[in-house]
Amino acid sequence: MLVHQSRFDLATPGCLGRAKLDGVTLTELDQAPPERGVFANRTLNLRSVRAIGYDMDYTLLHYNVEMWEEAAFRHAKGRLGERGWPVEGFEFDANAFSLGLTFDLQLGNLVKATRFGYVVKAQHGRAELPFDEQRAAYSEIVVDLSEDRFEFMNTLFELSRAALWTQLVDVFDRGLLADVRSYADLYRHIDDALNESHMEGALKAEIIESPDKFLEPDPEIVQTLQDQRAAGKKLLLITNSEWAYTRFMMGYAINPYCPHGTTWRDLFDVVIVSAAKPRFFSERDQLHRIVDEEQGLMAPHRGPLVPGGIYFGGNARLVEETLGLGSAQFLYVGDHLFGDVHVTKDSLRWRTALIAREIENEVRVASEFKPQETELVELMQQKIDLDRQQARVRLARLHGDRDNDLDALVREATALDDRIAPLAKAASQLGNRHWGPTMRAGNDKSLFARQVERWADVYTSRVSNLRYETPFGYLRAARGSLPHDG
Repeated sequence: MLVHQSRFDLATPGCLGRAKLDGVTLTELDQAPPERGVFANRTLNLRSVRAIGYDMDYTLLHYNVEMWEEAAFRHAKGRLGERGWPVEGFEFDANAFSLGLTFDLQLGNLVKATRFGYVVKAQHGRAELPFDEQRAAYSEIVVDLSEDRFEFMNTLFELSRAALWTQLVDVFDRGLLADVRSYADLYRHIDDALNESHMEGALKAEIIESPDKFLEPDPEIVQTLQDQRAAGKKLLLITNSEWAYTRFMMGYAINPYCPHGTTWRDLFDVVIVSAAKPRFFSERDQLHRIVDEEQGLMAPHRGPLVPGGIYFGGNARLVEETLGLGSAQFLYVGDHLFGDVHVTKDSLRWRTALIAREIENEVRVASEFKPQETELVELMQQKIDLDRQQARVRLARLHGDRDNDLDALVREATALDDRIAPLAKAASQLGNRHWGPTMRAGNDKSLFARQVERWADVYTSRVSNLRYETPFGYLRAARGSLPHDG
């Protein structure tokens, strides 16, 4: 059943009352620092977007990653300890891993791959694989995420998993996990422990008890959403978190920045919790409406969504039918590369925006590294020229020409390598000292970058960056570069 558009064209309550940009001029908005940019893989005309759906965790809500993931790690470790596993002394280091790494369930490794799936760095347990071992293991292997052998780190929630995986691989290799048959089996045990930790009340109760420890509020979120509503866009909150957790966390993080007498509820036309993404985007699950917000009591709901309602489950097709909009008029914003972006684009053809928080720091440090990057590029060009000269001299010698000094060229190239090495090492550690930039793997794009290119129309570090583009922005994709481009 389609609902006439006017059902959702009621005067917007609460937070929409302020359409002006409080304390910020348009000139100031034009001066967003590079790390706050919105980067387009495909051109996105925000004027044509009529509805914007938002994920909550790591999207609208910015968590203190180290605190949140350490808590998840600790609770899952406790679960494994209850099974008799020797996990005493296990530690969590949020900086030891990054998004876009891949678990190799056959060899027990954690690897980083290029966009073509070629492994450029590998770690077994807590030790980096020597180059010769890495080459022997992966010279004929391409990381293909469609294979059961590989599991991808799609979101920051995976950091706690990687910490458990690397330490437990060492335990498994020592034969101390009698009930574990393989690395794949080990991964499933870790997955079960993490899922239990996320589902049980203790972890989220700890977060609710001390939200200031886990949240990093963004004061610009409210004005960003207000601007979008003032521009006539329908805003939807679609989260996998349950109602009680959503209600508390959104209130804590958003309400302080709302106008007096309004709350986060006034920013959204519809709220959907326990959405079971990615199924929400690909299936037609039953919808329930929360009829008692204090107790969380629900009743089955049939027919269109009602403005201001709180819903449990459901599906994206019903959202489309209720709003009477086509797929190209929706934008969904989330942090999970698969559950929020891939499936949404693949199943519905909605426009998609990926929130990748770590990009902010990486763009900042890359900007600071620009002088060294320029020097590195110049030195590499000199190396290319020297390599070409050496190749020509070697060929000339095959034809009997011994007039050119090959040894001098070799010495010059060696000296050049000594200058390149420290710069290349520094470039390889930008963003993360162990794994380097999230979007790069050596000189190539990373496998993570390839997934972002394929499934996210745009990506950025936080929702409030959209404010700098305004709800009327026209985000143009950069011209793609090719090896023969000058």
